[in-house]
This record gives sequence, structure tokens and C-alpha cells, in this order.
Amino acid sequence: MTTTTENNPADNTQAEKPAVTSEENRRFRGALAADVVKATAEQHGVCTRPFVMEVGDTETGELRYVPVPCGSTVESTCLPCARKAKALRQAQCREGWHRTSEPVIEREKPSQGQRELLEFRADLAAHYREVTAAGDEVEAEELRAEVSSVDAELRASGMTGRLPGLDVPARTAVKRSTKRRQDTPNLPRRKVAKTTVGREYAGKFRPSMFVTLTCDTYGQVRSDGSPVNPAAYDYRRAARDAVHFAALVDRWWQNLRRVVGWDVQYFATVEPQRRAAPHLHTALRGAISHETVKLVTEATYHQVWWPEHDEIVYTDRMPYWDAEAMSFVDPGTRVPLTAWDDAVAAVEVPAHVVRFGAQVHSKGVLGGTEESGRHIGYLTKYLTKSTGEVVDADTVSQRDHHDRLHAELSVTPCSARCAVWLLYGINPKGAGAKTTPGHCKGRAHRRATLGLPGRRVLVSRKWSGKTVADHKSDRRGFVMAALAEIGISKPEPDKARFTWRKVEPGDTQCPPRDHLVMRAIAERITWRAEYDRAMLAANPPPGDGEKTSATRPEAA
Repeated sequence: MTTTTENNPADNTQAEKPAVTSEENRRFRGALAADVVKATAEQHGVCTRPFVMEVGDTETGELRYVPVPCGSTVESTCLPCARKAKALRQAQCREGWHRTSEPVIEREKPSQGQRELLEFRADLAAHYREVTAAGDEVEAEELRAEVSSVDAELRASGMTGRLPGLDVPARTAVKRSTKRRQDTPNLPRRKVAKTTVGREYAGKFRPSMFVTLTCDTYGQVRSDGSPVNPAAYDYRRAARDAVHFAALVDRWWQNLRRVVGWDVQYFATVEPQRRAAPHLHTALRGAISHETVKLVTEATYHQVWWPEHDEIVYTDRMPYWDAEAMSFVDPGTRVPLTAWDDAVAAVEVPAHVVRFGAQVHSKGVLGGTEESGRHIGYLTKYLTKSTGEVVDADTVSQRDHHDRLHAELSVTPCSARCAVWLLYGINPKGAGAKTTPGHCKGRAHRRATLGLPGRRVLVSRKWSGKTVADHKSDRRGFVMAALAEIGISKPEPDKARFTWRKVEPGDTQCPPRDHLVMRAIAERITWRAEYDRAMLAANPPPGDGEKTSATRPEAA
């Protein structure tokens, strides 16, 4: 007996599916055009995310769109720009570390235009005092806006420094005692000479220093930086030390200069440790004994003369802004909160004292050696990574540790204007209707930074006698001089001839970003070929002198 079964269409589903063609597979797995453009741009050192400027020629009336590099210092954002910024920092560190002569900084003399603007500002300030005395707030606000525009013009003209404010402070700053704490060793003090170059040994050696400083311990940690006992780990002190670490470092420079007796110059970088606490790597010009470095580190501290902020006052019902009282008020009693100046004036003991840890590493380094280059690379190792990438958590215990530290940083005030002060019943400086109690946009409160300071690189003013823009100009000047040797001249156009305007989103005349990037790639390939020709002409290959000399005029 035989049985027959009908074919079920569902059983033949796999057989009925059409085979995937090679063309479809290629389209599905092939590289995207945008990724190819980005990879090519990175290969040739072209910014991958430029912003577009509309450039107008006042003489010919021509309008063109120019991609301007984003200038990011983070590789994950823009790899070419970050590498260029790192190279400039390395050049700055190398040029200033082992200098044998004093850097010369020549400031420009005040121009006629700057003097005229300052005279106009003085007239505005005098008129402001008159209308303020008369109680005309509307005209006073207009004068404040006019003075702000004049200050912007002065800064644009090249003036640096601060000008006096329009309003005279209602009270003088509270003066604190400068007497040293009894729990820290005393430091010898010398008059600081103006010299910045270290001592020379044996008539030819002039070593400099590489120093590493860390924060104090807050509890025992594992190899991954997470605490062995999270309940005993002092998260409050860790958060406050991170917030005030920059002020502690500034105090260390001052103490070091007073002890050694000369104007020590530094190039330093701030990086997070595995436990997410900041630590400092610094190159110092000149030789300083390890005993002196250790003594200064042990004796350096920073006292935070802020109101006490150990216990949070408001957790559920937050204070709110009262327009009539021009202050935040208590939600229950409507009594204005304590003003910042009044709270600071009542402080009798510092709210926190920051100190360095016991681990101090110092080492002498000679200029021009392999060791010097290795330390420069170590100093700039993490400059192209964001703080969040450096302190990335890989384990559960690390993530829990970062979460608890961030929770403490969320309720730790970062400045006198921090909105977190409202949680402790204190009106911060500059508080207004737009201030949200407990929410501050400062870097110290971000989960990605974990309290690390905003400045990753600290450079003293007399380190190399140049700014980063000056070092960039030097590199450009070197290339222009090399091209001029083979007959390629690139004259600098008159900047006053062009007008620049940032292109707004939605501009239909602006070409797509990929088009501008590809145009920049073509220009970069041409520039690179010209530079290679210049280098080949300046340094011909061995044994090819006759051939090079014969072809050099043709190449020019």
C-alpha cells in the first residue's frame, strides 16, 4: 500500500527564494562613498568635517566657497586636524625644553586706533556713571551694550588684558591670611630672578627635568583602578580634588620658583589615571634636584575658601527665582537665599584643602637625545584623545566606580557661578531666571570628563617665546622658503581685499561637503608633489648629483 502526500508550499520556501547575485552582494557589503572620501582625506591630511566660508573678492566681485579646517584636537572627531595640532604641540615642547638663550617677547605698541577707541570707551564710562546716578536703567543698559562692542573691537585689534568694569564693586574682596598651615613643612624663599634658562654643567651640559605629580590616595584600588572597598573609598575628597586640581598645580609653580630663585618654565599635560584621578606630567627647563622637587610637592597645598557644602539642603522642592527680590528664594518661606558675597564673608575655615600625593617622580633629561624625544612623545601621547576615551571603563567595577564618582561630582560646586550652590541654600554669582538649581554645564560635572580640568596642555608664557599660531607660521614659512628655492612662489594675498562670511545651514548655493573635501584633496596632492620636488632638490639622492643638477632647472 502506498501513500501520497501533497507538497506543502511552506516546505519549499527556501527553494523558491531567488539566489543572491554577486551584484547585490557587492552593493550590500561594498564600502560607502562617504567612507571612501573620508579615508582618502585622512590619507592626505585633509580635514574631514570642515565648515564652509563664503569668500568675496572686493576687487573682482567673485564669490567662492572655501572649506576651513575644523581645528579639532580629537582623533575620533577629525584625524588630520588632531594630528596637526599634536605635531604643533610637539614642536612647541621641543623648542622650549632645552633652550640655551632667553626667549624674547616683543609686544606691539598701542596704535592710534586703539587709543581712539579707549578714549571713546572712557567717555562712555563717564556717561554711564551719570545715568546710573540718575536711575535711568534703560539708557544704562544701552551704554553697557555699546561698551561691550567697543571692547570687542579693542580685542580684535590685538589688545590683550582686561579693562576695568563699568560698575565699581560694592565691597572689597575678603582678605585671607597668608600664614602657612602648621601641618605642612616650611619652604625656603628666594627672590625670583628674571632668568628662565637653567644652569650649565661642565661647560656644555644643560639638563632639564621631567616630573610627574599625582593626587593623594582615597582608598586601596585594584589593578583596573576600581576601589577594593567602595564603601570606604573617599569619593567626596576625590571629587573636590579633581575640581580644584588646576589651582593646586598653579600653586606648585609659584612655590617652585620661589624655592629655586629663578623663573622656571614648564610644558605640562594633565591626564587621568586608571582610578580616574588627574595627574600631571611636566617638562621643566633647567636642572632641579629631586630633593627640592619632593620638598616643594610636600609643602604645596591649596585652600578653598568657599562656604561649607557638606550637607544638601534642597532635594525635592527646589528654590525658585523671585523677580521682585532678584534672588532665588526658599520654596516654603519665600525668604531669599544667602547671597554669595555674604556666604563667603562668613567663612572662617576653608571648606577643603587640596594636596598632592606621596608619589613624586623626577628625572633629568639632556636635550637632543633619544630619551628627550621619547619623553616628548609621552607628554603628548593622549592629546588626540578625548578625556572620555582615556578614562573609558572596560569592567563592571570600573563603570560602578565612575558612576559613583560622577554622582559625587554632580553635587560638588565647580565655581562661584555654579548652579549646584542652590542645592546648599546659597545664591551663586550671576544667578538669574534662566539658572536651573543643581544643573551646571561646567566640564567638571560631565560623565565623560569626571572632573578633569578643561585645559589639557599647560604652557608657561616664556617657554618658547611663541604661541601655537607662531609655531604654525614657522612651519608654513619653512615650506614657502623650500618652494622658493626651486622657483615656486606663492605670494600672500592682501587680507583686506577679501570678505569672509560663514555659510548658514540651508544655503542652496553652497556645494556639498564631499565636493569641497575632494577639491581640498586635489589641492593637497599638488602641494605635496611641489614640496617633494623642493626636498629632492635640497637633498639629492647619493650618487645622483649630476642627474639632479641637470634636471633641476627643468623642474624649476
